Amino acid sequence: LPRSFKLSYYNEYKSYLRTMSSEVDKAQTADPSGDTIFGKIIRKEIPAKIVFEDDEALAFADVNPVAPKHFLVIPKRRISMLSDAVESDSTLLGHLMMVAKKVAEEQGLVNGYRIVVNNGKEGAQSVYHLHLHVIGGRQMSWPPG
Repeated sequence: LPRSFKLSYYNEYKSYLRTMSSEVDKAQTADPSGDTIFGKIIRKEIPAKIVFEDDEALAFADVNPVAPKHFLVIPKRRISMLSDAVESDSTLLGHLMMVAKKVAEEQGLVNGYRIVVNNGKEGAQSVYHLHLHVIGGRQMSWPPG
C-alpha cells in the first residue's frame, strides 16, 4: 500500500483510540439517573443532525464519529441500558434495529456496517439512554474491543 494510505489509516486509528479512551473515561463517571443529552435532543432543546424520526425512534449523526459514517439510533422512550430492557420492550428493540438498517441503506452503507450497543460502566456506556451506534464507510477490524 502507498505510504500516504498507511499514514492516513494510522492517523484515523490514533484518533479512534483517543475517542475510545475518552469514552471509557466518561463511562467511569456517567450518572445512570436523571436527564441525558439524548432526552434533550428528543425534546429539540439542543440541535442534532437528525437523519430519521418516527413516533418511537430517532436517529442522528454522532458528534464524535469514529468512521466516515457514524450515527446513533435511540428510542424516544428512555431505557437506560440494554440490561434494563424487559420482555415488553422486544418490539421497540426490534424497531431500533430496523431503523438502523433503513438509515444505513439511506447512508449508502451497501458494503456493510457495525452496530454497537455499550452496556454499563465496563461496556463503556457514557450516556444512560439506550443507543445503537451504527458505524460504517470503512473496513472494520476484528476483534472490536
